[in-house]
Amino acid sequence: MQLSDSHAHVYSEQFKPDQDDMLRRAFDAGVLTIFMPNIDHTSIDAMLEVEAKYPTNCFAQMGLHPCHVTRNFEKELYEVETWLGRRPFAAVGECGIDLYWDKTHLAEQQEALRIQVGLARKHNLPLVLHTRDAFRETADIISATQDGSLRGVFHCFSGSKEEAEEVIKLGFKLGIGGVATFKNGGLDKVLPGIGLEHLLLETDCPYLAPVPHRGKRNEPSYLPLVARRVAELLGKDVEEVAAVTTHNTRELFGELPTQQGPQPA
Repeated sequence: MQLSDSHAHVYSEQFKPDQDDMLRRAFDAGVLTIFMPNIDHTSIDAMLEVEAKYPTNCFAQMGLHPCHVTRNFEKELYEVETWLGRRPFAAVGECGIDLYWDKTHLAEQQEALRIQVGLARKHNLPLVLHTRDAFRETADIISATQDGSLRGVFHCFSGSKEEAEEVIKLGFKLGIGGVATFKNGGLDKVLPGIGLEHLLLETDCPYLAPVPHRGKRNEPSYLPLVARRVAELLGKDVEEVAAVTTHNTRELFGELPTQQGPQPA
């Protein structure tokens, strides 16, 4: 069984003590491709170092996380735009809107998302969308700018059946992670009836570890637990879930980019 982790921060400081061992566990578990969303300018070097070390397994994406959007977000987005023009990336992201921690910079988050939507269109790349407590705000921007060319994933989806159907109508995928295994996660009421062709699997590691590891550091080797839960909810064989979601992930992110490693600014 081969799997693709569509959203994993394997370059995180939390993995610094055992990064190689953690990735080896992932590969041994059948998680052979891992897509790494960027956070801000401080995460780029670490992300690209992982990519350079594992060029056939780990693939970088370039964007600005909404939790790192402040009044000076233009400088961060200049860095994003510069990198997108410098070398290949698998997607623009992660970007979006997050109103869980702080609503102070909602206007800036909305503008940063619109700009990154434009970058995705310019570079013909998919979007990796973060929508914590902000599904409506994010979906409205995507809906207003969808001209048929936009594609991507609403990562860490945990919304309602109606929201899932809206994502699909927008031409985007649903990123399903550890929340699917939570007793009160809600996805048991959403995923049945959703076609497997609309789903990607993810860990969002080091966050949101699936049961029975909930509350601990997450890692890509736990992705089979998510696959098994999705298979259970959809009434499918886990091998089919693995095969289709892996295909969906690789199809969305296109031909895996030729890795060039870290480059000087």
